[in-house]
Amino acid sequence: MVTAAAAERSRPVPRPRADALRNRERIVAAAREMFVEFGPEVPFDEIARRAGVGNATLYRHFADRAELIREVVCFVMDRTAEQAERALAEEGDAFEALRRFVHAAAEERIGALCPMLSGDFDKQHPDLDEARDRIESLVEGLMERARTAGRLRTDVAVGDLMVALSQLTRPLPGSGCVNFDQFVHRHLQLFLDGLQAPARSELPGAAATLEDLRRRA
Repeated sequence: MVTAAAAERSRPVPRPRADALRNRERIVAAAREMFVEFGPEVPFDEIARRAGVGNATLYRHFADRAELIREVVCFVMDRTAEQAERALAEEGDAFEALRRFVHAAAEERIGALCPMLSGDFDKQHPDLDEARDRIESLVEGLMERARTAGRLRTDVAVGDLMVALSQLTRPLPGSGCVNFDQFVHRHLQLFLDGLQAPARSELPGAAATLEDLRRRA
């Protein structure tokens, strides 16, 4: 005899409606834009307005700010990981693959993640862990490939790359710098030139790993 609990488990889970999925995607895209422009404390009603949905629709998908921020962070990391996968698959030159990824990551606004990750929410959520593990593995693969080819200096680690990428892709606080994007790729190119082997100087301190960054967060 089938118990009530077994029947409940065997019942198919309804798939979200297409319009609900589209609304969720629009909310996440709008939130990402507004977090980059104004920071993670931007009012929910402004996000809903930009997404073209009502406040009630936004709250149906995201019960609170922490949940929305987590979704945006995962969205950005997933898209950035996809850029790393493309660079690995399509670029024959190991350092050019790394260069392509860095510029693509800037376009995905990965530098905006740092102020969001400093917020008060569960940084060890399984979704975040999965997205973080994926991108870390891919970036380490890009760097190891360039290092093995003799194109990347040996005294840098993935943490060094991620710190620089974050710092160079967002304006200095209070700078009032308009049209900041016009400088981003120029400065990233200068940084990437400094990563190439042979190294022209000895770096102070030790290479930063991702574990170092986590301990200091």
